[in-house]
Amino acid sequence: MKIVIAGPGAIGSLFASYLGKSKQEIWLLDKHKARAEKLSQSGIAISGVSGTWQGRVRVSANPEEIGKSDLFIVCVKSYDTREVINYARPIIDMNCSVLTLQNGIGNVEIISELLRGQSVFAGTTSQGANLVETGILRHAGFGETIIGRIDGKLTSELREIRQLFNQVGIPTRLSRDIKGVLWSKLIINVGINALTGITHLKNGQLLEFEGTQAIMRQAVSEAAKIAKRKRMKLQFDDPLAKVEAVCSATANNISSMFADVLKKKRTEIDFINGVIVRQGQSLGIPVPVNCLLLDLIRTIESSYSLRID
Repeated sequence: MKIVIAGPGAIGSLFASYLGKSKQEIWLLDKHKARAEKLSQSGIAISGVSGTWQGRVRVSANPEEIGKSDLFIVCVKSYDTREVINYARPIIDMNCSVLTLQNGIGNVEIISELLRGQSVFAGTTSQGANLVETGILRHAGFGETIIGRIDGKLTSELREIRQLFNQVGIPTRLSRDIKGVLWSKLIINVGINALTGITHLKNGQLLEFEGTQAIMRQAVSEAAKIAKRKRMKLQFDDPLAKVEAVCSATANNISSMFADVLKKKRTEIDFINGVIVRQGQSLGIPVPVNCLLLDLIRTIESSYSLRID
C-alpha cells in the first residue's frame, strides 16, 4: 500500500513517522519545496512519551513525483483543505481512499464535495504532538484514534487502515457514528483551544483560575446545547467534566491554537468556535461566549504585527 500524508505539521509528521515503521510505501507531501528537501535529508527527530527516535519517510513537494496512492491522509490546517485536495490531484484517483484527521467540523464535507464518488473517511486523534521546529517533534501524549464513514458503514478499507495503524503503534478503533465522535472532539476543542490562545496558558492551567473556569463552562454549555439540538450522540454524558478531564490529562500540553498564536499564524478558530457561532445563528440559539472567543482570536490574528511581546 502506498500512503501519502498531507501536511508536515505535528500530527502529520507523527503519523508519517509511525507509519514509516511499516513495510508500506509512505510519503509526506509538503507544499514548500525547501522544507521538503530539508526533511528528506534530516528526517524527523522525535522525543517525548514514545522515547527518542528518528522518523524516516519520503518527502516531496511534487505530487507528480509521488504518483498515485492507495490512501491519502489529510493533516493540514482546516482552512487549507480545499487547496490541498486540488494540489494533490495527481496523487488521488478513483481507487484512492481519503482520510481526514483534522480539527473542527466541515472538512469531510469539503473533501466529499471535491471528490464525488470516492471513499472519504473522517477521523479524530487524541495523540498529542508539538512541532518544535521543522524536523523536530515533541510527542506530548498517547491517545486513541477513531475513524469511520459519515454514513456509518464499516468497510474493508477502514478495517485495513485500523489494522495498519494498530500494527505500527497508533491505537485505533472504528466507529459507526463518526459524526458524534467529531462533535465530541469539537466540544473539547471549544472549551480549550481559544482560551489557551487568548491567555497563553497550558491546558492544565485553565483549571487553576476562576475566570477561565467560568468561560470554559459557558462555552462548553453553549456547544452542548447546539449538539443536543442537532441530535448528536456525544461520547460522554457530562461535556464539562470531559473537557476538564482532558485539561488534567494534558496539563503540560500547548494546544494547537496556542501554538499557532505563538508563531503568529492563522488559527482554526472558524472551524471550532466558529462552527458553534454559525450553528447558533442558524438554529436561533444564543452563543455569546463563543461569539466573544471567536472575535478575540480573530482580533489576535489580525493584530500580530502590532503585538507587544
